[in-house]
Amino acid sequence: MNKNIILMKSGIDLVDQAWGGFYKGGTYILQGPHKSGRTLLGLQSAMQAVNQKEICLYFTTMRPKDLMIQAASIGFDLQMYMNQNLIIVVRVASPVDISEMKNPDEYLKEYFTDIVKVIQQYNPNRIIFDELTPYLSFSNINYLNNVFIQTLETIEEKNVISLFILGEPITPLAEAISESLGQQVTGTIYLQKKSQKAEGKFQGGVITIIPNIGHNEGQFSANYNIEPNKGIVAEYRKSSLSKNLPLQPEYHFPSIENIPAFTQQISNQEHRYLSLSSLDLPSEPYSFSNLYDYNDFLLILNNQIALFKSTGQIFNIVSFKLDLNAVQNGLITLNQLQNAVRLASDKKDKICIKDNKVIILITRGDKKAVQNIISKIQNNLPSTNPEYIRLVLNYISVLSFEIDNKIENADSLMNYIVLEEDVFQNNKDITEKF
Repeated sequence: MNKNIILMKSGIDLVDQAWGGFYKGGTYILQGPHKSGRTLLGLQSAMQAVNQKEICLYFTTMRPKDLMIQAASIGFDLQMYMNQNLIIVVRVASPVDISEMKNPDEYLKEYFTDIVKVIQQYNPNRIIFDELTPYLSFSNINYLNNVFIQTLETIEEKNVISLFILGEPITPLAEAISESLGQQVTGTIYLQKKSQKAEGKFQGGVITIIPNIGHNEGQFSANYNIEPNKGIVAEYRKSSLSKNLPLQPEYHFPSIENIPAFTQQISNQEHRYLSLSSLDLPSEPYSFSNLYDYNDFLLILNNQIALFKSTGQIFNIVSFKLDLNAVQNGLITLNQLQNAVRLASDKKDKICIKDNKVIILITRGDKKAVQNIISKIQNNLPSTNPEYIRLVLNYISVLSFEIDNKIENADSLMNYIVLEEDVFQNNKDITEKF
């Protein structure tokens, strides 16, 4: 590793123990729902910074007194470090109603410009922005990407560690923005709350860390609790980390050798439906993902295409087509296939149903991710009887498509995906279909 690229303790248990810390000059997103412990983790990272004699710039929308109370709950004397100029708290105002402004995106851009100006003024080692969500309401996601990237490049040139805290997205547009920003940073930390308070402990949930650049140790998950005078405490067990956690498991992709037929067909990029019965599908554990109606799916897909055109970020579309004879024969319904696909998919994948097809948007642009989904379908079919599985797979076919520059928009791509199989059996170039 380059001597200038080093790891610094983050103050976040799972990050420090699984990854060894944050990269100096790296940028990270911390995301989670309300009351999941996001601010506590931000304060823990700030406390770690000052313990290492770093200067930490802490942006917050909270009143300083409220932030001090939060810090005190984890044994962090914020005022003492402010007096030593190791913590610099900058209170920021949320954007006013911008819906009637002539150029709302330009208005929001000024907030990012101000971030850079403050950083240049104080020259910190670490910044924490709690939280960035109100400043992301750009109408043009491409423009937001450009502004965000320019901001990051300016910060990273100063070798500053950045932690941006975001709320959980609740709309398709917010989800698209979150996905877009996640592609620009070094890594992402997700918090998922438990539905009920654990007996004898403060409420917690599952923390998941996902690398985007570096951190070749991979993705990890662990249960966490919020404890007095400590804050977020992850239940780290190195031997079993990220295994069998119901909310966000670590994924172990099957090797290429395990699925030779599919690997060969994917590499040929034939762009046609292939029978699942022709593929060797090893057993794998399942995960969770999101189901969208068709119109919302098109919106997300258009945003993903725009991201590809502006940044080159590859993604895949995978479509599973059900032969309706299987429905008529009582073997499997479209909803049952959709459920099998959902359980086989990553939480961040986007799923919709169109006619007799279950379609997935895989934003990671990784052929192994496509392989991983297909390899797990059989585990989640209505029956695990081997004879039933062999029979049903004859009625399910799959098409995988990797985005390229020939695609202009979601409509053109989806028109291709939902075409009947006999239209493109000749395996011509996709541009000939439009």
